[in-house]
Amino acid sequence: MRVSTDRDRCVGSGQCALLSPEVFDQDADGLVVVLRESPAEELRGEVLQAVDLCPSRTIRVHD
Repeated sequence: MRVSTDRDRCVGSGQCALLSPEVFDQDADGLVVVLRESPAEELRGEVLQAVDLCPSRTIRVHD
């Protein structure tokens, strides 16, 4: 699994960082930062939940 984001579309809701803090964070402007582009498989569930709950649909998971 590989995770990517489009920071230009991010609205800074922070759902991703709350749901999967090992994979996502927010910068000083509140925009998404990917901490682990290739997270461990056991994090898949929380990453997919972050994808589903992202209001701007900026997170992508590539298998």
